[in-house]
Amino acid sequence: MTTATNHLRSGAFAYEDDIDWPKIPAGYEFPEAAAVEVDEDDNVYVFNRGPHPVIVFDKAGNFLRSFGEETFTARAHGIHISPDGFIYLVDDSQHAVHKFGKDGKLVWTLGEAGKPAPKWSGTPFNRPTHMAVSPKSGDIFVTDGYGNSRVHRFSPDGKLLLSWGQVGSDPGEFLNPHNVVVDADENVYIADRENSRVQVFDGQGKVQDIWYGIFRADGMCMGQDGTFYIGELNGAHDTNVLGHRLCIYSKDGKRLARLGDPEDGDGPGQFIAIHGVAVDSQGNVYVTEVSYTMKGRSQEPPRTYRSFRRLKKVT
Repeated sequence: MTTATNHLRSGAFAYEDDIDWPKIPAGYEFPEAAAVEVDEDDNVYVFNRGPHPVIVFDKAGNFLRSFGEETFTARAHGIHISPDGFIYLVDDSQHAVHKFGKDGKLVWTLGEAGKPAPKWSGTPFNRPTHMAVSPKSGDIFVTDGYGNSRVHRFSPDGKLLLSWGQVGSDPGEFLNPHNVVVDADENVYIADRENSRVQVFDGQGKVQDIWYGIFRADGMCMGQDGTFYIGELNGAHDTNVLGHRLCIYSKDGKRLARLGDPEDGDGPGQFIAIHGVAVDSQGNVYVTEVSYTMKGRSQEPPRTYRSFRRLKKVT
C-alpha cells in the first residue's frame, strides 16, 4: 500500500479508495454530494446538490437512473431507505420530508414544504436534517436539526407521537441533531454534531448512553452486523488533525478504528467534510462530503472537490 492508502487501515478495518468505481454519465456531474444510502440489492443512492438530485448506481458502479429533479432545491441533506423499500429524502431548506418509491415517484410529503415552523419552537419542522424508519414499529424518527434541536417521532401515517430535546449540551439536549439510526430494538442513535458526541435513546426519548469524543459527529450509518460508521465534519480551525476522519464504533460505543489522513483533501486516504456514510452487504463504505460548502466556495477562485467516493474493503 502507498502512504496515503495506509490512512485507510486501522486495526482490522482496511480499505482502498476505489476512485474509478462510479461511472457518471456526461451531464450528471454534481458539485457536492450530501448523503448516500444503499438498498437491499447493494444499489447506491447519492443525494446531491446538483441538477439531478438523486443518482442511482448498481453495485458495480454503473449508472441506473436519477430522480427528484422536480422536487428539490440546492440543499439536499439526508437520505434513508426504509425496511419496506421506500426512499425518504430531506432537503433542509424545504422544512419537510419527502417519501419516494424506487421508481422515483413522490408518494407523500411529511410537513408542509416551504413553510418552516418558528425557530426553536419545538414544532416540526425548521430545517430538518435526517430521518429513519424503525424496523420494529414502522414509526418515523426525524432529526429537526438546524432550527429546532429536537427529535420527532411520527406514526407511519404521519401523526406526531412524541418530541424530545432542546438546545444545550446536557444529556438529552442537542446542538444540531444531524443524523439518526434506529435499530431493531428501537434504540435511537443521534449524531449530536456540535456537541461532538452520539447520544443513544430508547424509543421514548430516554437517554441510554452517550459516546463522547467524536469531533462534530455528522454522517452516520449502521452496518448489517451492528457496526457504526461515523463521519467527522471539518471545522474552522488551524489544526489539520481534527475532522475529516471516518470513525468506526461497536454498538456499545467502543471505538474500533479511525481512518483518514491528517491533511484534508480529496486524494486517496483523505477527506474534507464527511456528511453522509453508508455501507453495503460486503462491507464497502460509501462517503459523501460537502467539500464545496466547507472549503471550495471560500477559495479564490472557488473550487469543486471530489465529494463522493467508495472505500473498497480489503483483507
